[in-house]
Amino acid sequence: MSKVSWKDKFESKSNIRVKKLNKSYWGNPIGSKMLIPSPKVIQEYINNSEFGDKLDVRTMRNDLAIEFNADFTCPMTTGIFLKIVAEYNYEKFKEKKEIEEICPFWRIIEPKSKLAEKLTFGKKFIIENRIVEKIDN
Repeated sequence: MSKVSWKDKFESKSNIRVKKLNKSYWGNPIGSKMLIPSPKVIQEYINNSEFGDKLDVRTMRNDLAIEFNADFTCPMTTGIFLKIVAEYNYEKFKEKKEIEEICPFWRIIEPKSKLAEKLTFGKKFIIENRIVEKIDN
């Protein structure tokens, strides 16, 4: 049984959709437009930040909803895809890539978050890079 790589997960989730709700979801009423992003869109958002920027997941979800003409961005898929972005880029880093060649996911993942606890590589990498960039932990 072969394990699917983070790269494959990153590349296979390429469809971006705006779905009109037929039932309320996460406090949003029927008829709302929900963005289902992709890992690539999330990575591009993070890559547009600068050294030392502290990003916020809620702000990213709001910004992406506006960009794609939706009322909100799905929090569940955003979390899943953010994990894929982090795991995929950490995988690239471990393949001897330079830190400048990977997506700076540590700018948006809080070390004390539930997501940081779920990462296969732990939160030490996030903390170390936030210290380098002088981002509050």
